[in-house]
Order: sequence, then structure tokens, then C-alpha cells
Amino acid sequence: MNLQANYEQIPLKEYAERAYLDYSMYVVLDRALPFVGDGLKPVQRRIIYAMSELGLAATAKPKKSARTIGDVIGKFHPHGDSSCYEAMVLMAQPFSYRYPLVDGQGNFGSPDDPKSFAAMRYTESKLSPIAEALLGELGQGTVDWVPNFDGTMDEPSWLPARIPHVLLNGSMGIAVGMATDIPPHNLRELVSACIRLLDDPAATVADLFEHVRGPDYPTEAEIITPRADLLAMYQTGGGSVRARAVYQREESNIVITALPHQVSPSKILEQIAAQMRAKKLPMIEDLRDESDHENPIRLVIVPRSNRVDADETMQHLFATTDLEKSFRVNLNMIGLDGRPAVKDLKRILTEWLAFRTSTVTKRLEHRLGKVERRLHLLEALRIAYLNLDEVIRIVRSEDEPKPVLIARFKLSDEQADYILETRLRQLARLEEMKISAERDQLEEERAKINVLLKSPAKLKSLIKDELRADAAKFGDDRRSPLVQREAAQALDESALVVSEPVTVVLSLKGWARAAKGHDIDADGLNYREGDGLLAAVKARTTQQVAFIDSTGRSYSTPAHTLPSARGNGEPLTGRFSPTAGASFDAVIAGDNDTRLILATDHGYGFVTRFEALTGRNKAGKQIISLGDHAKVLAPAISADPSRDRIVVVTTEGHLLMFSVAELPELDKGKGNKLIEVPKAKLASGDERVAGVAVVSEGKGEVTLYAGQRKLTLKWSDLVEYGGNRATRGGLLPRGLRRVERIETTS
Repeated sequence: MNLQANYEQIPLKEYAERAYLDYSMYVVLDRALPFVGDGLKPVQRRIIYAMSELGLAATAKPKKSARTIGDVIGKFHPHGDSSCYEAMVLMAQPFSYRYPLVDGQGNFGSPDDPKSFAAMRYTESKLSPIAEALLGELGQGTVDWVPNFDGTMDEPSWLPARIPHVLLNGSMGIAVGMATDIPPHNLRELVSACIRLLDDPAATVADLFEHVRGPDYPTEAEIITPRADLLAMYQTGGGSVRARAVYQREESNIVITALPHQVSPSKILEQIAAQMRAKKLPMIEDLRDESDHENPIRLVIVPRSNRVDADETMQHLFATTDLEKSFRVNLNMIGLDGRPAVKDLKRILTEWLAFRTSTVTKRLEHRLGKVERRLHLLEALRIAYLNLDEVIRIVRSEDEPKPVLIARFKLSDEQADYILETRLRQLARLEEMKISAERDQLEEERAKINVLLKSPAKLKSLIKDELRADAAKFGDDRRSPLVQREAAQALDESALVVSEPVTVVLSLKGWARAAKGHDIDADGLNYREGDGLLAAVKARTTQQVAFIDSTGRSYSTPAHTLPSARGNGEPLTGRFSPTAGASFDAVIAGDNDTRLILATDHGYGFVTRFEALTGRNKAGKQIISLGDHAKVLAPAISADPSRDRIVVVTTEGHLLMFSVAELPELDKGKGNKLIEVPKAKLASGDERVAGVAVVSEGKGEVTLYAGQRKLTLKWSDLVEYGGNRATRGGLLPRGLRRVERIETTS
């Protein structure tokens, strides 16, 4: 016996390819993509059909959802009950479907959590009134019927939709290798476009765009996508739609009254609260959710003061939360040819109108057949009435009256059977009058149907009239307003930081931190073992802080991003990327227009704007050109370069004061000589510039530090050391000729 007779041997590669292709085609055609005719996926179609078979029309009493789902999965859709129930719930949620097809009673979820619906044993459901537009013509010969999964009954291949449902409620689905994202639209706009296309088959997408102005979501959030982008989306079948929440001012509060489609209020609250915790929304004091049955969406934002710009705040929130959301659009569906394709607006409506024309034609032909059959039978009754005595005689005397009746009155089999099955009372004179009236009515109807079937123009008029009737019955005003706005931009990071005083501390080993306030004893902070204070500057959290390393490169960072002074801070080498071996020697903070004096211990310097020291490059930027063995000095700030004086002191006690205006303003470089230091002493290291300070004309004073001694020089003392730039300056008193540093006295 050949054991392999019932098996087919094929390579594994070929089998895998065939199996995956079969699976992918099943997913595409029988699960994920809607059909252009009725706009439904198979599971949705089967749910609606099963509900109609259960008698769950809009006027009926609802039944347990479990009953419906049981019929669906037991008769038509042998898949998971939970996924099937979820598909039904989606069609019942007014916040998910623009025109819900199911009327649900019980907990069917909420905008806050669409999947919080109750189990199907608790909820009840029936069809909504608009489902009639999908089912109304089902039993009128308009669809093809196919066996269900086990061949025990038939189910419709599609539903005879009277409206373009594929665009009405839209669809989302992920197939194999493709996906669909069809947004919902307004019924009245779609009907208007269909009528335009019936009247003018040559109409372009731009012409139809005059009617279908954009998607219409089940929310009152604004659609802010530019008109040109919406047109391009309908022309190509792909693109995106941007929706934005709606807000209004109530006294000093900002109240959000509508959110973009499928955006949860709780998620918005969470996103805003997260920014508040991160201190990125200093202009907001409180956040409340006041949503209720009367106000499904009511989120209240409480500003810190009346001076807060509500529009500016909302622009930032639009850019940083789901208050403004972009929706992908991919008009991918199964066409009349049974193939999936991305279609433009005209092609979708053209195919649907072809589908509708075919449906109406089938309906008329089906009705015509019924009318003609009834007229055929009524003709038999007429013959029987005119020859009543003869008919009775044949029935009474003949053993087989049927063939005799057929031969005598030239009847068909069906007519003969009908006469034989007719009761005698139907042959009374009153009944004859009813038969004549019915026949006249049916002949008139047959004539009208024949006219419609033979005249494409009259058929179009019928389709247009039916579309208008459905639009009047089920249509409503646009819900999503179209407002052309620019996409929101987030506020600059500095604008979101509360302006607070901080002291930036730089340690000898290059660790940085920021302590709250300006009255900080930087030397008394805790430092890591072997480390200590190098420099400390007063700043505000809204300012940038610049660090200058031993190679003359500058690195900047926002002050508010530095770690708290409660700890040891963080190493700047982790935040920046300095040259190997370089150390951080100076720190300064200020606004972009703050004027600084940058100098080296070789006695050269220049004026620059603080902005020149800032940048986003982690590797920094070269700002000071250093000579051999030159070191960067602590920068000094000049409030008014035209009136301020610069005080320069060397380690040998030479001090010189001259006008800041004598120095050039540069973005980078070496600068000009500040004070004369003999080259021999510079080369040997015996004398260097100890520091520079800036004083205000007429009232400034500085403090010099030399070991344990210090000396404060007032303006009247400093005048004696005034001179020209690049001169030797005056000699300090004996005992202060080993100056280590100089500070401007506040």
C-alpha cells in the first residue's frame, strides 16, 4: 500500500509562500478592508444582518447583546466573541461613529475610556434608524447570497446601501502589507457630491471638493488643515488631517469644550499635569475636569494670574499635547472589481454610484418580475371568472382537471395551479372588482418600472430623489468646523521657566550645580573629597550659563537644567564634550545682550556679547585665543560699556583703570593688551594678570585679595590709578603686591 498516495510533496519554501499568500488575501478581503459598496467589513456586515434577522429594528425592543453576538459567531462569523462584541460596541458609540449603526442601552464606554464598556451579558442593543439605509432593500433581489461558513444557511455578500457609507462612517484597519484609514464625512455633503457627479460625470475632484469640504468627525474640534492640503488628500487618496481642541475664556479661566476625535480627556489631563510636575508650565496654577452629562467635555485650566496670555498658553499646549492631533488618511478599500486599491474622491463616488445604479436596477427588475407574475396570476383569475361555469364543470367532472384547463383556456402550469387553489368566494363579483383594480394598479406600476429601466436619465432622477430623501431623513449639520490655522508651535523653553534667583557653583574639578537664591555661601557647600570651590556667579533660572575651559572654548546650558545644590552637582564632561585634558576655568551667566570683558592672565582681552558664548553644540565654540601657557580669567560684566571703567591688576601689584570703551567688541579672538607686563616676567611666570573688574564711573569700588590681607579701593582711590590702556599702571602699597584676585564690591 502506498502511504504517500494521499499527500502532496512540495518544497517548504513554496508551501510557506502559498500559505502566507492565502492568509494575507483572507485578511485583506475578509477582515480588514471595507467594501466600497456598503462601506462595511465582513464582521460589521454580519452583525448588522444578524440583528435584522433577530428583528432588532430601530422600532423594536432591544435584546441582550449576548444574544446578537451568539447568533453572529454561531451562524456567520466563527471568531472570538470578545472581538466581535467590541466591533458591535464601536458601531454603537456616538463618540467613535459619526452615524452610529447600533443603538446600545447600558454601559457602552465613554470618551474617557472607549473600552470601558460592560460585558455583553449586561448590555442590550438594537439597530439605529440609519441602519435602514443599509438593510431596507435587502429582500428585493439586490444582493448575491453565499453559503455561510458551514453551508447550513445563506448570508448576503454585501448590503444594498442607499448612501455612500464607506465615506460616511469611515474605517480603520490593518491588513497584511496594507492598511486603511478612512475618515468619517457628513451625509449631506456626500449626497450633494453624488448628485453633482450624477449631473456632471466629468466633474473633477476639485469640483466635488466644493461639496465634500473635508472630514466630519463625531466631535466639535476644529479641523485646521489648509484647504489645499485637504484637496490634495482627496486627489491622491492619502494625506493627513489635523484637528485642534476648542476652548473659550470664562472670566480668567480657560475652558476646553471639545477634543479631537478619539482623544481621551484623562490623557489630556495627564499630559498637562506631567508638564506641571516638571515645572514646564509656570503660567498654569490648577487643572480641573468638570465634565458631566450636560457637558461631556469640560476641562478647566486655571492660569496663575490675569496677565497670562491664554492664546499663547493654548498654542503651547496644542504643540505639546494631544489637544492638537494629526490623523493619517489612506482611502484604501475593496473596489467593485474585488481588488483593494487606494482611490481618490471621484473614483470612490463614481464606483459607489455604479454600485447604487446596479442595486436600483436589480431592485426594479426584481419588482418588475413580481408585478408580472402577479399580473399573470390575475389574468388566470379573470379567465376563470369569465368562464366560471365551464371551470366548475371541468373541476367537478374531470379526474385530472389541470391538463384540461390548460388545453381549454391556454393557461400555463402556474395559472392552472392558481385557479385550482383559488377559493370560490374569491370569484364573487366584489372580488372581481378588487382584482380589476389591482390589475390596473399593477399595470401602471409595470409601465413606470419599464420606463425607468429603459431611460438612464429617469433612473438617475430616481437615484437622486432617493438620495435627497435619505439626506433629509438622516442628515445633519457639519459637526467639525473647518478653520484654517497654522500648526501650533511650542513656546521657547526659557519662556516656560519661572524666573527665580540662583547661584551657579563651579568646582575645581568641573562639577556644576545651582543653588536657590543669591545669598549663598558657595565656599560652605559640601564638595566631593579633594574638590572645592572654583567660582560662583549669580544668575536667574531663565538665563543661560556659559562655562569656559582651559582651551578658550565656551559651552552653554540653561540655568534651570543644572542639578540642585543639595547634592554635589554633575560633571560638566557628562553634559559637554571638551577636548581631552581640558579643565573648566570660568563661569558666567547673563542675557543675550549682556556685555562681558573676556581676558587672559597674559593681559589681553576684549568686549563681547553674552550671546557669543552660547550655542547648542556639545563640543562648544572657540571664543578666546590663548597664547602659550595663558589662562582664562573670570569674566566681568559691564552694564554700560560707554561709561564703565575696567580695573586690571597683576600679581606683582600693578593696577590700571581705563575706560571699557577703549576695548574692541569682538565675537571671538585674542583682543587688545590691557596692561603692560614685561615679556620676561610673563615667560618666567613671575608676573601675570591676577584679574579684571568693572566699576561704574564715579561710584564703583573693588576689593583686592593678597593672602590673608585684603584692600578695598573706592572710586576716589581708583582715580589715582587711571591711565591709558596697555600702560604699566600704578603700584599698590607694599604688602599688597602679591595679589591673587580682584572682585567688584557690591
